[in-house]
Amino acid sequence: MNAIEITILSIVLMIGLGYFLKRIDFLSSKDIDPFNKIVMYILLPCMIFHALYNADLAMILKLGILPFVILFSSLITGIVSYLILKQFKLDDKKLWSVLVTVMIANTAFMGYPVTLGIYGQDGFLRAIFCDIATLITFLALSFVLTLKFGGTAKKSVKKIALFPPLWAVILGILLNILNIPIGSVLENTINYLGQGAIPLIMIALGLSIDLGAISRSKSMIAFTSVMKLAFFPLVAFIFASQIGLINLEHTISIVEAAMPSGMMSLLLAISYKLDYELTSDCILINTVISLITLPLIIMVL
Repeated sequence: MNAIEITILSIVLMIGLGYFLKRIDFLSSKDIDPFNKIVMYILLPCMIFHALYNADLAMILKLGILPFVILFSSLITGIVSYLILKQFKLDDKKLWSVLVTVMIANTAFMGYPVTLGIYGQDGFLRAIFCDIATLITFLALSFVLTLKFGGTAKKSVKKIALFPPLWAVILGILLNILNIPIGSVLENTINYLGQGAIPLIMIALGLSIDLGAISRSKSMIAFTSVMKLAFFPLVAFIFASQIGLINLEHTISIVEAAMPSGMMSLLLAISYKLDYELTSDCILINTVISLITLPLIIMVL
């Protein structure tokens, strides 16, 4: 059994565990929110910080091109999706509920365990740089939705400025470059906390699976699955090839682009009172579908 099969099967088993615990009423959908908060505000920042703090950043200028691959792919996918969705005569809230789903990739929650498991620390480091693009996309969409549906730009900026994974990136790179020691006790603690991120993420995904979603939003689920899992990585492949990316930079940028819709799409849908049930349905089903499409794309690369 190769690294791809082992990693994907491990992810499937962890997601399956979450779904099983939900089915036997040991955990429920209500546990997803506290799980996600623990991951987003504690475990994931620790995981990112530890990886960057201990990484060899000699290639930081080269790795800096990776966010642009994801950003470009997101922008093109968003524009094409918008033009197609306008033909469906959807109301604005439903249209943007779908649009945020195709533009934000799950470069962290799914991207990190896949790249770490298959490509090791080198792949994981590149995945972190790809995820910077997701943070930028989230910020840009926050501004657009604020202007479209009300709210203040100040509130959007504050939300991003206090986003823990963003600070984990900044501090991890800064302390690494300045060679500032944090002490073995603190570093070990951060490492232990970071190791808990992936299992908890996968269990939370399992808890969120709702097979009834397929019948509720069939057409939009099909649309988002094609645009996010096929069109988005295709754009990334063309762009990465055109700008001359090679080796692991080329591979990781496409693999990260091929990730399913990000959970931050749902955060936007809830925050701006969009059709968040539709957004949730699309995220959940194309996450399940990605367990088939991701191995295929990785094997081709």
